[in-house]
Amino acid sequence: MSNINEKNQGPRWYVAHTYTGYENKVKDSIEKMVENRGLGHLIYDIKVPAIKENVLDENGKPVLDKNGEEKIVETKLFPSYVFVKMTMNDESWHVVRNITGVTGFVGPGSEPTPLTDEEVEMFQVEVITEEFKYAIGDKVKVISGIFEGYSGVLQEISEDKKSLTILASTERRDISIMVETKDVTTAD
Repeated sequence: MSNINEKNQGPRWYVAHTYTGYENKVKDSIEKMVENRGLGHLIYDIKVPAIKENVLDENGKPVLDKNGEEKIVETKLFPSYVFVKMTMNDESWHVVRNITGVTGFVGPGSEPTPLTDEEVEMFQVEVITEEFKYAIGDKVKVISGIFEGYSGVLQEISEDKKSLTILASTERRDISIMVETKDVTTAD
């Protein structure tokens, strides 16, 4: 794997394939290895995405355990996979690849392929929060998309802060347009 160092892209999310049922053991083993060998500068985070759900009986009522509490099960969203945020080099590759239960990395052949930013967001592996810098009444300019070049005053912000409604000025009249937050910048 000598060409791994040449492809170093900084901290990125990679997916390690594991034996079925070994996901949490692999996660724990990587965490211990990072701690014991002082590899926190190469391996930053390990996740086994899962959801917790109440167990329901055939009538849709929660099943209780022997202590009288609602029974909860954890369901892995991606069985046999562990997500690892790491700087890929020979050392980090070797550490993760040689953990008991790991069969390899996801990627063509033996080449680990990092997840794209879109995949990280889609799989909800890491919530990337950018500081929201707009407020109602701000003057903004559309820098991309179908309304590129329009400017106006911010009128409304969606709950998820991914879309904005702008009162844009045109030659004839002002019109209300909806754009994605990533397509605007503050106007001078």
